[in-house]
Amino acid sequence: MTATKTAAPHKAKPAPKDAIALLKADHEAVSQLFAEYEKTRSVPNKKALVAEICTALNVHAQIEEEIFYPAVKKALKDKLLVPEATVEHTSVKELIAQLEGIEPDGEMYDAKVKVLSEYVKHHVKEEQNEMFPKIKASSLDMVELGARMAARKDDLLAQAA
Repeated sequence: MTATKTAAPHKAKPAPKDAIALLKADHEAVSQLFAEYEKTRSVPNKKALVAEICTALNVHAQIEEEIFYPAVKKALKDKLLVPEATVEHTSVKELIAQLEGIEPDGEMYDAKVKVLSEYVKHHVKEEQNEMFPKIKASSLDMVELGARMAARKDDLLAQAA
């Protein structure tokens, strides 16, 4: 069985992550990409990092909107956190659309990446400090939810490749 895992094109899968662990791992990965962007001066590196950031954020937003948020909304009978997070996603998507497919052409490009980074940091902070603690305290099966989200994420990343 181990040979099959190693032969698989993806990394060997650890035990299923719960939904919050999966989202936090995504948050950390994107944060690292923004940090790398801040350090680089190379135009090709900037372009590659922004492409990676945009893909990661698009996939992350999609699994949240399709799977996580509806479950949160139902479990918490939420009328505030999920709608606010959805509005924040719209702002992030608008900036992503402005960045996708254009050349890193100086200060306006860098400014858009900086604002995108700030929007994402704000969004992550609210999710991790407000939404996640509430959902952890609910009766929602976080491992089952995480498994559905991970499967969807794999599908979306395969489509993006």
